[in-house]
Amino acid sequence: MSDNRPDAGDTMPDVGMETPDGGSVNPSDFRGQKLVIFFYPKDNTPGCTTENKDFSTLKAEFDKANTALLGVSKDSAKKHQNFIAKHDLKAPLATDAETDGLAEALGVWVEKKMYGKTYMGLERSTFLVDADGKIAQVWRKVKVKGHAEEVLAAAKEL
Repeated sequence: MSDNRPDAGDTMPDVGMETPDGGSVNPSDFRGQKLVIFFYPKDNTPGCTTENKDFSTLKAEFDKANTALLGVSKDSAKKHQNFIAKHDLKAPLATDAETDGLAEALGVWVEKKMYGKTYMGLERSTFLVDADGKIAQVWRKVKVKGHAEEVLAAAKEL
């Protein structure tokens, strides 16, 4: 993990990710509008499902605020397709499966511990990017409850 984790004021790294339909997406694809990239650990787990549903519920409000949404995990495109269908998700998803992907560039691929075991995993984090590709705000170690609403308020103010 890098000690040089990008923060507000830094340019969003432009690293490509796979979309559920087999295409690709880069943060630079959203220049000209604001972008919320939210990283979550795993499809179909309770907190991640709630977070994705919360962002999906507010998608029309984000659209009104000229703000695109992009949920990112290391899950496969196929798992994302199933997750979207199962929960009728509206916020687009992407797979950051590369070992030197966007999660690593942003310092959110971190060492975690559970039940005495150490492993690498995604830190639940959100990045609000302005229309010029600069990081405007960062939320690290996110608590899901109320988070999508907080991010929407920040996007409206930007």
